[in-house]
Amino acid sequence: MKAAFLMVSLAIFAGPAIAAGTHAGGHGEYMAGEPGALSEVNRSIEIEMRETDDGEMIFQPAAISVRAGETIRFIIKNAGELEHEFVVDHHDKMMEHKELMQRFPEMEHDDPNAIRLSSASSGEIIWKFSNTGNFEFGCLLPGHYEAGMKGSILVAAH
Repeated sequence: MKAAFLMVSLAIFAGPAIAAGTHAGGHGEYMAGEPGALSEVNRSIEIEMRETDDGEMIFQPAAISVRAGETIRFIIKNAGELEHEFVVDHHDKMMEHKELMQRFPEMEHDDPNAIRLSSASSGEIIWKFSNTGNFEFGCLLPGHYEAGMKGSILVAAH
């Protein structure tokens, strides 16, 4: 009986872990581009994440423009008091990921287009924008995107 309970418990609790590893469609192909290499960085963009006194959650800057083929080194600083994340993707993929985050808010990320940072910490993502179009970045922790924590990326042709 204990063995059966253990197996059922593992099956129930392994589900979120499996979902966490494959969130937003299993990544591996990204509409906004692909992971970049440090040796190919064309420029760096600093992004600050924080909360405002009136309860809004923001990125500064909230809009960026790049050219197709450009490799960007995002230097991301969490200047807020809460944990935040920075995720780059197409809006549809962001909404898929956001839905999973609502169901599994503690899921860990190991994706080259996302980073989660605790208060007063920083990190970076190196990203090559190989496709033109409108993309976005956002914090998909429950409630953060709705509180304004999103931004736009315009990727123009060469």
